[in-house]
Amino acid sequence: MTNISIDDLKSIKASGQKFAAITAYDYSFAKLIDKAEIEVTLVGDSLGNVIQGQQTTIPVTLDEMAYHTTNVKRGIRSSLILSDMPFMSYATVPQALDNAAVLMQAGAQMVKLEGGEWLTETVYALTERGIPVCGHLGLTPQSVHKLSGFKVQGKDANAADKILAEAKMLEEAGADLLVIECVPSALGSNLASTLDIPVIGIGAGSDTDGQVLVLQDMLGISDKAPKFSKNYLAQASSIQDALSAYRKEVLNGAFPEPKHGF
Repeated sequence: MTNISIDDLKSIKASGQKFAAITAYDYSFAKLIDKAEIEVTLVGDSLGNVIQGQQTTIPVTLDEMAYHTTNVKRGIRSSLILSDMPFMSYATVPQALDNAAVLMQAGAQMVKLEGGEWLTETVYALTERGIPVCGHLGLTPQSVHKLSGFKVQGKDANAADKILAEAKMLEEAGADLLVIECVPSALGSNLASTLDIPVIGIGAGSDTDGQVLVLQDMLGISDKAPKFSKNYLAQASSIQDALSAYRKEVLNGAFPEPKHGF
């Protein structure tokens, strides 16, 4: 597999095909992910939960994100590397520019930010300076306290309309990808069909352009796997086979099933 680019992901969407994404935090797993030909590797601030044992992603620092991005980069040859900007590392435009530069220099090829309308100026500033951006709407884990917990978002018409409107704003500001988390499957489908940029779902139904899971969830080693995940190691002989099975099921539409959605 050749190096995956933003244009490749857009071409996959345009062709009506699917692509897979998964989190990674170190060199060893990154090598396996790359061998499985998974298109996008997300260095997620979920490392706070699954690596550090934190209750939320909020304690994760920029230095920690840069450290894990560097380690993942060493194991990747083809997959597109996407890194989360951690809590309050992009509260202002100058702060976002400085901190995104750190992650890009650590090996990221794109950064991900959580938020909607308030982020448009930041997204524009980053993309104008050559830093690709992935938006993140729906359940935004860095706002877990404001959201009063890990709850499905966009359940009523007004909330769904707001998410759709903010997604369009992010796209117009220059975002090249969007992650949509824990929303009704119908909203995930609407977003994917409305936006020109690829939409990656996690707990957002089967009609998004791509799917992403936390590595530890799909290997069945998290403390409590969410409803939208699936344990691929349960029926695989190795981690490598589990990763390949995950990608295969995303591409052929077997995952996610209705039971994994809302």
